[in-house]
Amino acid sequence: MTSLFARGARRVVLRQIRHLSPVRPAGTTSVWHQMETEFGMAAPPVALHAAAPEVLDAVWLMLRETLLAGDPAGRATKETVAAAVSLANTCPYCVEVHGATLNGTRPGADARHLAAGRVDEVRDPAVRALARWARDGASRVTPVPIPVPADQAAVVLGVAVTFHYLNRMVNVFLGESALEAMPVAARPLGRRVAARIFGRFARAVVPPGQAVTALPARPLPADLSWAAPCAPIADALARAAAAIDEAGAAVLPDAVRELVLARLADPAESGPGLSAEPWLAEAVAPLPVGERPAARLALLVAFASYRVGDGDIAALRASGYGDGALVRLAAWAAMAAARSAGRLLSGAAAMRGPAARPESDTATIRSE
Repeated sequence: MTSLFARGARRVVLRQIRHLSPVRPAGTTSVWHQMETEFGMAAPPVALHAAAPEVLDAVWLMLRETLLAGDPAGRATKETVAAAVSLANTCPYCVEVHGATLNGTRPGADARHLAAGRVDEVRDPAVRALARWARDGASRVTPVPIPVPADQAAVVLGVAVTFHYLNRMVNVFLGESALEAMPVAARPLGRRVAARIFGRFARAVVPPGQAVTALPARPLPADLSWAAPCAPIADALARAAAAIDEAGAAVLPDAVRELVLARLADPAESGPGLSAEPWLAEAVAPLPVGERPAARLALLVAFASYRVGDGDIAALRASGYGDGALVRLAAWAAMAAARSAGRLLSGAAAMRGPAARPESDTATIRSE
């Protein structure tokens, strides 16, 4: 049964979403109901996808099977990865939420350092190594070996890829803080309250492989083969990747998708740098004028989602995109970038070095 907290949070959740008309939760056996039951509320980063139901389904499936499902004892490790990836993607909303969850799950100085973005001040060497990998491991310049045993790699990689996706969508469609309705002076108290609430929900047992989904089973793409050792994660990612691919194909011209994928695959590509405009103008110049607004937004979502502004959304609207098409476009670009990050991160996993530890000494945030 949906909790009073979850029902009360619905209006707050809908008010946080930008650029889209709110879509209210519906049904008692739907994704919405399961999300409110197992996550504790209709999480805004998932709820913002409601205008594209198949994408909403895909995103809940990914988040549930990578972050929520499994032994609650491993949740702090997952939250470490979520918070550190969010630092890499300049996503203050996700850093705030998952820093609070981490502090509620395993309170202590190390959790506070991670929530504040001070990775190098984390004292536990295993936790520090995991956070550095999650923050820096998708770098095209310096691969970072994954500091977990091989049998845990699929789990932490799944969380990392999910948050490379979610961070980009959050940067476009949510604000910088989950507590933006509160006065700034009251937010430290709000974060402490959130830590207690999210920590309690994080200790709940969520059985793997039982997500509510209408998405059909799909084969696991080659670039996601690192997920194969963990069947629930492999199945979730395969279904979600196919659904988001099809959603993107429905709203984006082939030439736009080929452009984004080529840029993501180019080892020399460094993104827009200090000024996005010259980079964007050069990238989209070969395309027909009518396809350029979609290409510009897709490139920004993939490479610098925190730079998407009202003007970028307005230009896309002017070219005929409604809410559903906007969500599908952004989701496709975010997933393409997340899969690219996964390839880099899993390449680092194949080079596991001396930082790897036996199972009894893997990265865990400890209470202090």
